[in-house]
Amino acid sequence: MKKRLVPVGSNEKVVMKNIERLLHQAAFLQSAQTLAQCPADEGGEVAFAGRSNAGKSSAINRLTGQKTLARTSKTPGRTQLINLFQLDEQRRLVDLPGYGYAKVDKEKRNQWQRDLDSYLSGRKSLVGMVLLMDIRNPLKEHDVMLIEWAEKTALPLHVLLTKADKLSFGAAKQALFALQKSLNNYSLPISSQLFSSTSGLGLDAAFDLIGEWLQVEENAADTTSQPR
Repeated sequence: MKKRLVPVGSNEKVVMKNIERLLHQAAFLQSAQTLAQCPADEGGEVAFAGRSNAGKSSAINRLTGQKTLARTSKTPGRTQLINLFQLDEQRRLVDLPGYGYAKVDKEKRNQWQRDLDSYLSGRKSLVGMVLLMDIRNPLKEHDVMLIEWAEKTALPLHVLLTKADKLSFGAAKQALFALQKSLNNYSLPISSQLFSSTSGLGLDAAFDLIGEWLQVEENAADTTSQPR
C-alpha cells in the first residue's frame, strides 16, 4: 500500500501504510547501558546503528514522524546509551550508541563497544539492524565491523546511505552502486538504499523493509499484526 501524494488543500485523506502508522506510535520506553538493563527479551526489535555523524537520530525521527523522539545534537557522540522506543506491546525500535567519532577517552569508547557487542550477540528479539552511513563517507572501520558481525550471526542487515540530498541524484546513484559492489563481497545478502531525512528520499523503501522485519501486514482489511 503506497502512500499517495495529494494536492495541498485537498480534502482527500493521505493513505498511510500500516508500518508507517505503527512507527508513528513510537514512544520512549527506557535507556539501558547494558543488556541486563534492557526490557524483557520478547517480541521483535529493529536496531539502528551508525557513526555518530551519520544522521541516525534524524533518520529515526523522520521514520517515526516525530521531531524529537531521538535526540539530535551538533556534538556527535551525545547518545551514549541503548535507547528503546515502544511501538506496541511486542515491538520496539532501538537506538544504539553512535561510534567512531565521539570525543571520549579510550576507556569509555571500549566500554561502549563491549555494551554494543553484548546487546548484538545476546538479544534474541533482535530481528534486523539498520546501519546508517553518510553517503559522502561510507564503509569506515566500525561499519565494516558491524557488517562482519551481522554476517557471522546471519542477522538481516539494511544499509541507509544517509544525507543523499547533499549530492546530485546521479552522484548519489553512483555512490549507492559502489557500495552495493563492495557489499557483494559478503556472503550475507545485504540490502541498501539512498535516504534523506531532509527530503524524505527513500522513506517508502525503508518503511517496507522495517515492516517486513516486524511482520506488519499491509492490506486494507488488517491493521498491524503481532509478531509470531
